[in-house]
Amino acid sequence: MAESKDKPGTGRHAKRISSILVTQPKPSSDVSPYFAIAEKYGIKVDFREFIEVQPVSYKDFRKEKVNIQEHTAIIFTSRNAVDHFFRICQEAKIEMPAEMKYFCISEQTANYLQKYIVLRKRKLFVGQRTAADLFDVIKKHKGEQFLYPCSDIRKDDIPEFMRANNFKFTEAVIYRTVASDLSDLSDVKYDCIAFFSPSGISSLFINFPDFEQDGTRIAAFGPTTAKAVIEAGLELDIEAPQPNAPSMTGAIEAYIRLHHGADAMKEKKSNK
Repeated sequence: MAESKDKPGTGRHAKRISSILVTQPKPSSDVSPYFAIAEKYGIKVDFREFIEVQPVSYKDFRKEKVNIQEHTAIIFTSRNAVDHFFRICQEAKIEMPAEMKYFCISEQTANYLQKYIVLRKRKLFVGQRTAADLFDVIKKHKGEQFLYPCSDIRKDDIPEFMRANNFKFTEAVIYRTVASDLSDLSDVKYDCIAFFSPSGISSLFINFPDFEQDGTRIAAFGPTTAKAVIEAGLELDIEAPQPNAPSMTGAIEAYIRLHHGADAMKEKKSNK
């Protein structure tokens, strides 16, 4: 786990985490690892999206002169991409042909795709978690005409791979990512803030240009988010995924155990 150099239970780590701000939507289900942490350690957990997704209108999409029906394969890297792609298709009155191939970055994205189409296993290809997981599979489909629906803010890995390997490839911006208005949080302090994308870090400083970390622990999911934390001049306290903590909640709990151990549980019990 990437953390600051202070020893466990000293310096910035000495103060127990009693509040966490998760920069994602609140889970729709009451069954969530975040709620389990809140209950187990007596921690207040709040949720607030730091970024908003705005659709690219069909009118603006047409200006890109992308012919969806010329493509034989589509690469999806998020549920937002799935939603906005099929929104465009609906407005354009385009129905996906049965022979279309779908390359999804994860099982979660592939399962979400079923909201719009009936999946055929021979037409679906799924990675483990990252775009790199898909590259070996994509290499076996050199003859396809690929379409990559994405945000105006996206990683370079897929476009760079496709160009480097001379694939027939079209990138189409179908939604935009912008900073949320967080002005109502200006006087709210949290012991830990969990980020999941570089855009979340950007939103923090767009809303609070004078933000000072002080004793706030910063958690980051994914290497690009971790890099954005460091480049912003912040200290990275909790990094996920890790071999022993593949999720953000797992990494946060590992941090709590390392720095506060049994004291966190004792304090929770004493507050009852």
